[in-house]
Amino acid sequence: GGVPPATDLVLGATAGCLACFLTNPLEVVKTRLQLQGELQAPGTYPRPYRGVLRAAVAVCRADGLRGLQKGLAAGLLYQGLMNGVRFYCYSLAEDAGWTGYPGGTVAAGAVAGAVGAIVGSPAYLVKTHLQAQTLSAMAVGHQHNHESISSAFKSIYQQHGVVGLWRGVTGAVPRVTVGSAVQLATFASAKDWVCEHQWFRKGSWAAVLAAGMVSSVAVAVAMTPFDVISTRLYNQPVDADGTGKLYRGFLDCILQISNKEGLLGLYKGIGAVYFRLGPHTVLSLFFWDKLRNM
Repeated sequence: GGVPPATDLVLGATAGCLACFLTNPLEVVKTRLQLQGELQAPGTYPRPYRGVLRAAVAVCRADGLRGLQKGLAAGLLYQGLMNGVRFYCYSLAEDAGWTGYPGGTVAAGAVAGAVGAIVGSPAYLVKTHLQAQTLSAMAVGHQHNHESISSAFKSIYQQHGVVGLWRGVTGAVPRVTVGSAVQLATFASAKDWVCEHQWFRKGSWAAVLAAGMVSSVAVAVAMTPFDVISTRLYNQPVDADGTGKLYRGFLDCILQISNKEGLLGLYKGIGAVYFRLGPHTVLSLFFWDKLRNM
């Protein structure tokens, strides 16, 4: 590296935020697709959102073009916290020499991701709530009806205290841990594979983009079920004491979705997850690399 961990923290956070600005519309679409038909058998519910592109058009119709940037402030806060912490922890692991051991990079990436997810969880909770909010005709999932990001934090805190802000974190940790580990494990080998087949010049951004898109297939397949679960846990309505009204927790959520929506229910929004992952990964890496070289 040669870059101190604190600098990595700032650069990682900045890179994540720049990427987030460009990929947030896909987050909005993904949230809607994942909440659509919640705990209902396939084919028994209206589907205002069908596929990534048509869903994006539907969001624009209901909420205007600005609707595609719903939850952006919360998304930026999450990316800043999550990636800052993630890059910082990863940098510490590198400095401690952990990444030198076999499997060390994957383990360090997974742990760094988990810590990042815990720190960023309240921001992700609010982001999910804001992105799900829309006109009643197009509404899917529970509607929390927050006025703004600050009032969202305030009302959750007033009703459920500090614990309420970390609700749904049990879905977030496996989501990021699995995503981080699979991404780190596949990204480097995907890059080598792309260059070996001489599609692109080694070290060119085209090679990195292609590697990002290849590695994202693995990440999307591994991560989407966890992504659906965390969206559902974050968005579910809760009792006064903070107990979820739909799901008791992580395992209950998996079981209920697979029983009522079928196994494919766990893959809702995979298109949006994939289209977001490739560019997001690559943009983050691109901005991070460029910022480090400045």
